[in-house]
Amino acid sequence: MRFIGNIEAKTDSKGRVFLPACFRRILQAGGCDKVMLRKDVYQDCLVIYPEESWNRQLDLLRSKLDKWNSRHQMIFRQFVADVEELSIDSNGRILLQKRYLNMAGIKQEVRFIGMDDTIEIWAKENVEKPFMSPEEFGSELEKIMTAKEGGPNEQQ
Repeated sequence: MRFIGNIEAKTDSKGRVFLPACFRRILQAGGCDKVMLRKDVYQDCLVIYPEESWNRQLDLLRSKLDKWNSRHQMIFRQFVADVEELSIDSNGRILLQKRYLNMAGIKQEVRFIGMDDTIEIWAKENVEKPFMSPEEFGSELEKIMTAKEGGPNEQQ
C-alpha cells in the first residue's frame, strides 16, 4: 500500500472524520478494514498505520530491542501504549478520541498527508511544520540523490 497526496477535512463534534476516498480505496484494495493510530514520535501529528504496516514497524522495533534490557522494554512499552485500533465505519469515517486530538493540537480542521505506507493527520494550522522551504528542500534532496554510496556526503 502506498499513500500519496494532501487532503483537507474537518472533524465533527464527536471527533469523527471522513478518511479521504483515495486512501479508503487503497485500504479496501489491500483488504484492510481496520487501522492503527498513534501520535508520531517526532512531530505533533497522528499517524494511521494499515494493520500490515503497523505489524512491520512493530517487528522491526522488536528486532532491535532486547527483551531482557529494562530500558528497551520501557521504549517498547511507550511505543505501543498509546496505540489504538480504529475501524472504518460504513460511511468511511474514523473516530479520533479526544486525547488524540489534544496530542496533535487538532481543533476541527485537519490535513491528511500520504506518507508511503502510512497516513499522517495534522492540525490544519500546523500544516507548514513538516515541510522545508522550497530552496532548502531542493538543496537537501540534491545532496541525498547525488551522494555516492558509502561516500562522505551519504545521509543516514
